[in-house]
Amino acid sequence: MTAAVDDDLWSAVGDPTRRRMLDLLLADGGGTATSLSEQLPVTRQAVAKHLGVLDRVGLVHATPAGRERRYRVDEAQLARAVAQLSSVGAAWDARLRRIKRIAEAIQRGQDQR
Repeated sequence: MTAAVDDDLWSAVGDPTRRRMLDLLLADGGGTATSLSEQLPVTRQAVAKHLGVLDRVGLVHATPAGRERRYRVDEAQLARAVAQLSSVGAAWDARLRRIKRIAEAIQRGQDQR
């Protein structure tokens, strides 16, 4: 995955409405813009735009279903996103532990004066 795709992926999952849509699609095994709009406080047109973003980054795939398109979550791409998030979280945890150790060492030095 390239950095640009990663940025797009992070941007896509950074939106709370899109995360809720992914949750709904996973729970229901898929859905249409209409079915999702019935469960969300946004219009069908807004849902369709959000689905377009998720589709562009590969988190969902659409298949024709009559006059609409049925969307399903690409679980492999979602797993890659989760792995990236876990990796970033682990890196930040390590940084914060180092900062804490430095702050504690500074505090100990001040306490010894």
